[in-house]
Amino acid sequence: MREGEEVVRPAGHRPTPPRYHRRVTVPDKIAQSETLHVSTHPAVLHKLGVLRDEATEPKKFREVVRELSWLLGYEALQDAKTRPLEITTPMEPMVASELGERIGLIPILRAGLGMVDAMLELMPTAQVWHLGLFRDERTLRPVEYYNKLPDSATVDLCLILDPMLATGGSATAAIDVLKRWGAVMPVRIKLVNLIAAPEGVAAVHAAHPDVHIHTAALDRGLNEKGYIMPGLGDAGYRQFGTGGQG
Repeated sequence: MREGEEVVRPAGHRPTPPRYHRRVTVPDKIAQSETLHVSTHPAVLHKLGVLRDEATEPKKFREVVRELSWLLGYEALQDAKTRPLEITTPMEPMVASELGERIGLIPILRAGLGMVDAMLELMPTAQVWHLGLFRDERTLRPVEYYNKLPDSATVDLCLILDPMLATGGSATAAIDVLKRWGAVMPVRIKLVNLIAAPEGVAAVHAAHPDVHIHTAALDRGLNEKGYIMPGLGDAGYRQFGTGGQG
C-alpha cells in the first residue's frame, strides 16, 4: 500500500484488536489462590522492610520477628470460632464472647521458636508442641529429627510457625506429620510464614490444598541454593547470630 492510499475493507468488517502477550509469572498464578493470604497492612510492610535489611542486628531482628508474628497471628485467627460467655461488667450483666476453639502452635525448630511468644500473647491458653525439621543442603529435602506431639490430637486449629516458606518441603512434611497424628477434619491446619516463595506455596497447594497460608510477603522465587529472593537470608542464623548466608 502506498502512502496516502485508503484501505478498502468489506462491509461489516471488524478490525482485529492488537494482541498483547503478557508473560504470566508463577507469583501471578499463585497469588490468585483462595488459600493464600498475603498481608497488606502498612505496619506489616514497614516491619518487613526492617527485617529484610542486612544491617538489622540479631536483637532487633528477633524483636521484629515477634512483632510480625503477632500481626500475622491476628490475621490468621480472623475466622476462629467463638462461643458466648456470660459476664458482669461494672454496669450490668451481659453476654460476651470467648475463643471457642482449642489452638495448637507448632513451631518448626529452630527458626520457628522466635514466633511462639507473640502467638502466646494472642492466645495464652494455646498448646505448644515442637517439631524439628532440617533441610538437607544437598537434596533440599526436609529431614525430621525431633517430634514432641502428644499421642492424639487435642486441638481444633493447628498453626504451623516457620519464618520462611521456601521449597515447601518442610511445610508439607510438617502437615503430613500432623495429618497422620490426627489433625484432620474437623481440625484445621494453617501455615504462618513471614516470607513465602511461589515454589513453596505451589508445593503446599499441590500436596495439601485444604491448608491456608498466611504470610507477610510473596517474594520472586528461589535461587540455585534454595534461598528466597530477595528474601532476608537465613532466618535462623539471623535470629541467633550464628552466621551463614545473609
